[in-house]
Amino acid sequence: MSPEPLDLSDVPEELCPAVRAALGAAGIERGHLSIELVEPEGIRSLNREHRGRDEPTDVLSFPIDGAGRVAGPRELGDVVVCPARAADVVEATVHGVLHLCGYDHEDDGGEMLELQAAVMASLPEAPGSSAVGGGRP
Repeated sequence: MSPEPLDLSDVPEELCPAVRAALGAAGIERGHLSIELVEPEGIRSLNREHRGRDEPTDVLSFPIDGAGRVAGPRELGDVVVCPARAADVVEATVHGVLHLCGYDHEDDGGEMLELQAAVMASLPEAPGSSAVGGGRP
């Protein structure tokens, strides 16, 4: 039996191309993830609870399954984006998805941010990106 395909049913439609591009760049072809857009107080509460930082931020990632084998469909995790705090919601989404894939810009020598820039450059300009709370600079 082959693994489950990529499941983006819990991703806002306008962010699916960015999520697919980020996952593809990270070599992820199968699994499920969710993206939630929240207000500043919602992300502030999550940031305080999970990172000990009592302030709103632009994006948080919550990985679930690691890189090892799993019994069922792979659950990549959840990305929470605050459009009011993100300069670019699409870029914040790409950033969060790359974190789900195991990248960490705080200790990888720039690999994650280079990959993020490559993913962003591969995406067409999204005329509706301001509809999700931020435009592309």
